[in-house]
Amino acid sequence: MGEEPVGVGILGLGTIGTGVAKVLGQNASVITQKLGFPLRLVRVADIDTETERGVDLRGVRFDSDAEGLIEDPGVSIVIELIGGYDVARRLTLRAIERGKHVVTANKALLALHGKEIFDAAAKRGVDVAFEASVGGGIPILRSMREGLAANRIQSLHGIMNGTTNYVLTEMERTGELLDVVVKRAQDLGFAEADPSFDIDGIDAAHKLTLLAAMAFGADLRFEDIPTEGIRGLTPLDFEAAEEFGYRIKLLGIAKLREEEGGERIEARVHPAMIPEASLLAKVDGAMNAIAVHGDAVGPTLFYGAGAGELPTASAVVADTMEIAREIRRGTAGRVAPLSYMPDALRSKPLVDLGELWARSYLVFTVLDRPGVLGHIASALGESGISIESVLQKGQSRSEGSVPIVVLTHPAQELAIQQAIAEIDRLPEVTAGTRLVRIEEDL
Repeated sequence: MGEEPVGVGILGLGTIGTGVAKVLGQNASVITQKLGFPLRLVRVADIDTETERGVDLRGVRFDSDAEGLIEDPGVSIVIELIGGYDVARRLTLRAIERGKHVVTANKALLALHGKEIFDAAAKRGVDVAFEASVGGGIPILRSMREGLAANRIQSLHGIMNGTTNYVLTEMERTGELLDVVVKRAQDLGFAEADPSFDIDGIDAAHKLTLLAAMAFGADLRFEDIPTEGIRGLTPLDFEAAEEFGYRIKLLGIAKLREEEGGERIEARVHPAMIPEASLLAKVDGAMNAIAVHGDAVGPTLFYGAGAGELPTASAVVADTMEIAREIRRGTAGRVAPLSYMPDALRSKPLVDLGELWARSYLVFTVLDRPGVLGHIASALGESGISIESVLQKGQSRSEGSVPIVVLTHPAQELAIQQAIAEIDRLPEVTAGTRLVRIEEDL
């Protein structure tokens, strides 16, 4: 246990950076026992050097000099926890250029600039590890890269954002409107002051970009993934979901389609109704869960805290330990970060949403007049869509608007969208139709 330590530097001492410093300090002895040598936090850089973080940094150089940290010969592994795009990209590439290995929790950075960063790391012979970028403390990426490496992954479904899962759970429990629950989530620290990345599905789409690359060897662009958030959902949707035997979750979904002309990837983020008996339906609060189906292993489920100071720090430090181990073995820089070797990654076409075949939940807002349901049923029938169930919630006075809830039999989404466009033009329809897809392949 007397070997020289591997030096570590942290860029960004926010919530996660503070957690990483705490874990490195508090668990130093167990880390040394597992590695056979110490990990030593050498430097920390952050633009704010005055705020008290509640972590012991005695013996650690703490200043605002990010470039100096990267240039420091005592730092072998740079942990990037700045967040965002531009500065994080510049400093990550600078660290790689200087021969430093990089650990990051920045899924947005990798979803947009991952190819550039991974290519630079491969040329320089250094590692980039990013377990904490998806699922917080859940070891989903390592499991896909190592534990499930022998499998051809067929599909994955994930609750990938704790904020939206908390909001949806609370809307279902309380019957409150989305804005009310989001405000409570902000007060409790589950949601950012601007929650758009979470509730609009962007954060989940960033994560799905990385997961799909690892699952299918697919070089996907984040901006090409169809993404919908949860803003349109109302208490009515949760009441209806319960009556139909479903729960509503924001899912990231990716499936492999093996076809005569080659492989295509079905990748999408949107709210979905899922059977209440399914395992994902039981994931509540701010927790995350990702179900992965492999051809050899069958269905697997990874569950845990998807965010937070210490769960995320746990994954960051685990990545740092693994790189340190590789440094000592002399094998650092040889692990394919996206599971597939870089020259095996392929650009694979995405399946258009219009090709999906599934049951749908539709809410029509209409004037309370005789014959309106008949007009809706006729428009659906003309598009080849049959109705499985109908609910009408409440009655209006003086021909006010009422919601009509329709559950369809399986149909192609293109037909559903065409029918919606036709129905929304009816004079009795007073608001745009709301669609929630039903996902039963879990």
